[in-house]
Amino acid sequence: MTKTWYGRELQIGVLGGGQLGRMLIQAANSLDIQLHMLDPDPAAPCAQIAYSFQVGQLTDYDTVLAFGQNKDLLTVEIENVNTDALRALEKQGVKVFPQPHILELIRDKGTQKQFYLDNGIPTAPFVFCESALPSENPFGFPVVHKLRTGGYDGKGVNIIHEASQLNTSFTEPSIFEACIPFTKELSVIVARNEAGQTTCFPLVECEFNPEANLVEFLFSPAAVSSEIEAQAQAIAIDIIKKLDMVGLLAVELFLTADGTLLVNEIAPRPHNSGHHTIEIARCSQFEQHLRAILNLPLGDTQLHSAGAMLNLVGEKGHEGPVLYQGLEAILALPGVHPHLYGKSHTKPFRKMGHVTISANDMEAVRNTAQKVKETIKVLSKK
Repeated sequence: MTKTWYGRELQIGVLGGGQLGRMLIQAANSLDIQLHMLDPDPAAPCAQIAYSFQVGQLTDYDTVLAFGQNKDLLTVEIENVNTDALRALEKQGVKVFPQPHILELIRDKGTQKQFYLDNGIPTAPFVFCESALPSENPFGFPVVHKLRTGGYDGKGVNIIHEASQLNTSFTEPSIFEACIPFTKELSVIVARNEAGQTTCFPLVECEFNPEANLVEFLFSPAAVSSEIEAQAQAIAIDIIKKLDMVGLLAVELFLTADGTLLVNEIAPRPHNSGHHTIEIARCSQFEQHLRAILNLPLGDTQLHSAGAMLNLVGEKGHEGPVLYQGLEAILALPGVHPHLYGKSHTKPFRKMGHVTISANDMEAVRNTAQKVKETIKVLSKK
């Protein structure tokens, strides 16, 4: 049988077996695509539902090389993978999307920021630091201190309000960035296939939990003008084209009071800010990722309702086997769609799932979203 770039005869490997991979499998099933997953955790969310699941370190050259040997195509659900092995696999004829050099650029916030600077992409001013704040702080306080590598889910970012706080901040290679007085935090997800077709999902507005530095809610469509929407999508398309990237790219932005958009960070994979698309868009971000890496026509990103997403994270003071309190109660609410990630143990602020809320208008969405937030709690069993 001749292989095609879709269907069960194609061997597709995914580096990472977390919740993003779990939702990617669910989208793949609809296209009869079988995904083979690699993850270091034998109890990862994909372990029980992947077509095949292998335990192994994503950063180990030999492990990644061996995993990819019999694959036609590799993709990722996390950036921190061994790109030397991916380059070797490319030379052997394995397609890798997003491409290894893009993973290397994006997982280092320093090279990411330099890319923006070199390509005329609007972003906050920054300086590189090897260990501590330069003797002359060009931005004053507050200032944002970010690890160049290794940060995730709010970790690896500190807001420094005074010089004394530097003693407890990062000593590894990092960047210091001007603290932008933004009015909204926004995100747009753009896809691009090998044929060069691009398409964006409508803009989303993010609301953060200040203690955990994690997205608590996101709302889509965002409450911005059509001009801001068009500008954000144009920036996202410009970035993915200049990267020459194939796949899905999440672009996080700040909107300032004068209407300026600044790129904060980008992620070359399905993203937390796109989970709502499963319920409220004609094509989900996970299906779109598959379409992009398989060079299929990209799907319709139009929203058919207003929506919100609430991240379900472990409550403070709870660590151990998970208990979802209030799950039955939220299932009684209209337009509520829980997604539990299959993680057996919770701990404070660990992402355990999300809930999508859909309705005809944003006022109804917000009202229901608040009820969901007040009702469901991620606890540990006593």
